[in-house]
Amino acid sequence: MTLAHIARFPIISGLLLALAGIAGAAPAADAGKYILTPKPGPLPRINGPSVYGARPGRPFLYRIPATGERPRRFSAQGMPASLRLDPATGIVSGTTPGKAAEYPVTLRASNSRGAATRHFKIVVSDTLALTPPMGWNDWYTHYDRVTADLIRRAASSMVSSGMADFGYQYVNIDDCWMVKPGSTDPDLGGEPRGADGSIRPNGRFPDMKGLTAFIHSLGLKAGIYTSPGPLTCAQFAGSYGHEEADARKFAEWGFDFLKYDWCGYGRVAGGTTVQDRKRPYELMGGILAQLDRDIVFNLCQYGMNEVWKWGGAVGGNCWRTTGDLGLEKNTRLPGFYAITFQNAEHAEYAGPGHWNDPDYILIGSVGNANRISDAPEPTSLTADEQYSYMSMWSLMAAPLFFSGDINHLDEFTLNVLSNAEVIEVDQDPLGKQARVVRRTESDLVLAKPMADGSLALGLFNLSESPRRIAAAWTALGVQGARKARDVWRQKDIGNVSGGYAAEVPRHGVVLVRLFPR
Repeated sequence: MTLAHIARFPIISGLLLALAGIAGAAPAADAGKYILTPKPGPLPRINGPSVYGARPGRPFLYRIPATGERPRRFSAQGMPASLRLDPATGIVSGTTPGKAAEYPVTLRASNSRGAATRHFKIVVSDTLALTPPMGWNDWYTHYDRVTADLIRRAASSMVSSGMADFGYQYVNIDDCWMVKPGSTDPDLGGEPRGADGSIRPNGRFPDMKGLTAFIHSLGLKAGIYTSPGPLTCAQFAGSYGHEEADARKFAEWGFDFLKYDWCGYGRVAGGTTVQDRKRPYELMGGILAQLDRDIVFNLCQYGMNEVWKWGGAVGGNCWRTTGDLGLEKNTRLPGFYAITFQNAEHAEYAGPGHWNDPDYILIGSVGNANRISDAPEPTSLTADEQYSYMSMWSLMAAPLFFSGDINHLDEFTLNVLSNAEVIEVDQDPLGKQARVVRRTESDLVLAKPMADGSLALGLFNLSESPRRIAAAWTALGVQGARKARDVWRQKDIGNVSGGYAAEVPRHGVVLVRLFPR
């Protein structure tokens, strides 16, 4: 989020601001919606990542993502003694083992129809986010209207909608939870800091500990936002000069994720060199590493000074590679394509614990940016464009953060967000970001190597009419026959040799996995 994002609120109606990057002259999103993702069956299935990173001796919380007929029962073999599993909820809690090591666990979910197991490895080391974080962020729904009650409702919706059953776990507060200096609004104004110098939430967030405790009770994690500058993008109190006090307060409150937004820091940065850009993130990264709580660190500084080359070295787990997607201008294509083209250039810098972040997933319904109404409004993206959006993010091993209205999820939006096999592509433990095999005016081909030796392949049609797109084995670095599987339809296609080709709809995608035979 940038200062321009806030400044434009009063003059832009509807979603012209929030959806500037995803609206266009395309057919209405409601036209031609079609469901590709099969509904989960009654048999248990364990979803989400197969590897999880945590630091030694820290609080541990993980909700086993699983589908299948309820009630379900959970169990585990090989679980470290310091952790406990609630068999009814599948929530694992406790304290990470004090010894750095890999702890292989076998998870089991069962119901009256059968049982499923999954190998799950807890890696205790200094590296968090061994797979891209997944969750929800409030910004593109609530903006400066966010309240603790809205965050609680979002956490409840993550569970009741079934998103948590596919691995979504972070419920993240963006800007505007702090005191706003100089505000005459009794809910927002007041002293920004307590007598001990610690940051104070505004009146809309009366009990931060209670809020995180509620989120944690659902087996989910809580995220928070601040800026290294004196003020945030929306002119609320930032952390400049109080970095350690604020970080310790976030840990005391129980937060698990920090988005650290450059906004406001430019006034005090003192320069534009790499070191100038690194300085605030290096400072906060060092502080977070010393806390008694694991906090995933998200660097939000819009790709300045090639952050992908140094973000991991300053303690970052993921970093924005571009400007705000919601402000990205349309060209011939909706704005998320331009963000993809930029983010895809940096594949070599992504990997376990450090991810390129192209911003949030803006599909479904999104809040009204002009402050007139809180009623959600539908995206103008077509169904095919929304399938392409989610496919691109998954192939690029991007953090999967939905920022639409989680309390107004229709069947189609859930279908796009909650395809277990698409999410597997994103969460693959090998941690490779897809490389660009080919990009022309008419098509984009992305290929992502997977830990099991398969290759995830995305064929994207950038043209204005359906067309056949092909990728040869020589371009993909593949040899011999392969077994192809349609990832969106979760359906085996058959054996292919020499290359793969498919008819792809306008602005649509065919996403397949090619398995060795």
